[in-house]
Amino acid sequence: MYSSSFKSRTRQSNIGSNSRPQSKSEQEKNIWSSLLNSVASSKKLPEKNLLILGGNSELQRDFLETLESESSRRPQDRRRKKPPIANEFALGYTYQDVLDADHDDILARLSIYLLSESSSTFSPLVKPLLSPNTIPETLVVILLDWADPWTWARQLRDWMRFLKGIVETLDDNCKVIAEETMKEWQQRRRGAPYEGGTAATNDTAINIPLGQGEWDEPLGLPLCVACHATEKIEALEKDHGWREEEFDFALQYLRTVLLKRMPASLLRLTHADM
Repeated sequence: MYSSSFKSRTRQSNIGSNSRPQSKSEQEKNIWSSLLNSVASSKKLPEKNLLILGGNSELQRDFLETLESESSRRPQDRRRKKPPIANEFALGYTYQDVLDADHDDILARLSIYLLSESSSTFSPLVKPLLSPNTIPETLVVILLDWADPWTWARQLRDWMRFLKGIVETLDDNCKVIAEETMKEWQQRRRGAPYEGGTAATNDTAINIPLGQGEWDEPLGLPLCVACHATEKIEALEKDHGWREEEFDFALQYLRTVLLKRMPASLLRLTHADM
């Protein structure tokens, strides 16, 4: 009777546990999963986004070289493997790491997206890059080439239409974030310091009003125009008779276009051999 009772309890206990010992492979898998998750969370880096529009694949690659700091080109740093640049078809991608002063640790990562054609067929590729989280961390760069400055006006028109078409289709939450981002840029333009994303009240801040035509056609995204390959300016002077007046006119036109879209003019002149 005792034996029968003992067997019954043992059987009930085994049924109630309804579990089996993990195999060695399963245990190893769980251990590795835990380790990988831990490493992934510990290495999560602050991330900024750069959307480069315009230029062919060669010009884009050349421009990306200028984004590297001079210190990152030291001989001892060239051993660091450069990330590949995939920009031959449709929306390209690469990244650059921001290193500390000793070039030992990665402080942040710059994700770079590249697009050469302003056709609306590529809009579905760019739109997912703009979310409430990424919009404040994104800078749009329109890349122009000094080899053909007489095409700049058309290129700017096409890219502005392209971007406007995307921004207009964003959801309401994205549009609110975009508007807040532009207000922050406006406060910077007017001289009010920013603390934690909000304008700081400071009696000593210089309140500079917007000029005529400034920010009357806001785009909703931080925008920069990069005029690349300034070494080609000499050819414009020799072969096309450009003088200081022509160069001033071209650059002033770019500033005017920029100021209409955002309350701070960002214009960068870059040289291929920087």
